Amino acid sequence: MAGIFPVDVGPQYEGEVIRKADLYVEFGGPNVRSKFELVTLKGLDEVDNEKIEVIGPDMKDMQEGGSYPLGLMIDVAGEKLEKDMEPVLERRIHLYANYIEGLYHMNQRDDIWVRISKDSYNKGLNSLEEIGKILMFLFTSELDVIEKISITFVTDEKKVEELITKAREIYKARDERARGLREEDVEEFYSCALCQSFAPTHICIATPERVANCGAISWFDGRAAYKLDPEGPVQEVKKGDCLDPIRGEYSGCNELAAVKSMGTYNRVYLHSAFEHPHTSCGCFQAIWFYIPEVDAFGLVHRDFAGPTVVGVPFSTMAADTSGGRQVEGFLGMALEYLRSPKFLQADGGIRRCVWMPKEIKEKYRDAIPEDLFDKIATEEDVKNVDELVEFLNRVEHPWVKGEVELPT
Repeated sequence: MAGIFPVDVGPQYEGEVIRKADLYVEFGGPNVRSKFELVTLKGLDEVDNEKIEVIGPDMKDMQEGGSYPLGLMIDVAGEKLEKDMEPVLERRIHLYANYIEGLYHMNQRDDIWVRISKDSYNKGLNSLEEIGKILMFLFTSELDVIEKISITFVTDEKKVEELITKAREIYKARDERARGLREEDVEEFYSCALCQSFAPTHICIATPERVANCGAISWFDGRAAYKLDPEGPVQEVKKGDCLDPIRGEYSGCNELAAVKSMGTYNRVYLHSAFEHPHTSCGCFQAIWFYIPEVDAFGLVHRDFAGPTVVGVPFSTMAADTSGGRQVEGFLGMALEYLRSPKFLQADGGIRRCVWMPKEIKEKYRDAIPEDLFDKIATEEDVKNVDELVEFLNRVEHPWVKGEVELPT
């Protein structure tokens, strides 16, 4: 496709990483507060087909090496499209963006990170409109159910902040819809291989009680994705026999893990961070990490900038957790999983949590038992493990007191 666009386009560029020294400009990421992407299904008469709009400064107007806000909104229409397919199409942004030479896309929803290399910028990938043309081509050529499409890039910070509120309401409604169904109620789960370009031995498994690591693919989304594209990156997985209902071990998931990891591992626990934990890619929203000094767990999310209670930041911990490996005691996960009745139930679940950033503690207050809320430390309460031990003893955390029993 080198003759059609200023840069080459194809799956061979998946997994390409753009280092800071090679960066021309970036959108979102840890240095930018306001960023999101959203796909919306509309009627055929509501979409101005093939329209690309940039609201705010374009790449040519930006300082080299700078970090900028971004709202990426895609409207689609088609007689065969369904509302349930919105998050599926939204997650395809990650896939298709990484087809572009010199463009790096990571994460999802309101946590995106996009980088453009100097080399590709100098080749002509110097405007968001050019990126829009490529995305539009990929969406329509690979998914013929899309009859109309328009793309809007918003880089004006105030406008992004205004629009992100509505986007978060949509994300919340999607998450709420996915709650209530149990793993016992279905015969199939769904696997997602969208992140295998960054983690070749990783495969994500979404069940009714475990959302994919990125937080963007629930069981319902997996079902819609499989219906949309049966040969695509999201596949149906027959769960098979339940080998361990507490740890969440299923014969079908073990068989899938052996195949997709190329024999690297052949067992996976969906609801435990020990022995055979679910692998982590790089798009996870948060890390659940073991703190041996207190035999308990902490949680840190991607946007937490400072050091965790164990003295290392999210970025350092993410490097040790990601890559498609099973790392005991370290688990990349979606924050919505906190609300699951089966949340790491084999390990004690949320009652074994002793530290998390204040922002997440407040945002997911409804997922934390009322009697536990004030007994989980934050960065404002403790700065290191020694202070954590003192804090837990002082507030009489139920795990430290031995009041939490692990299921058998």
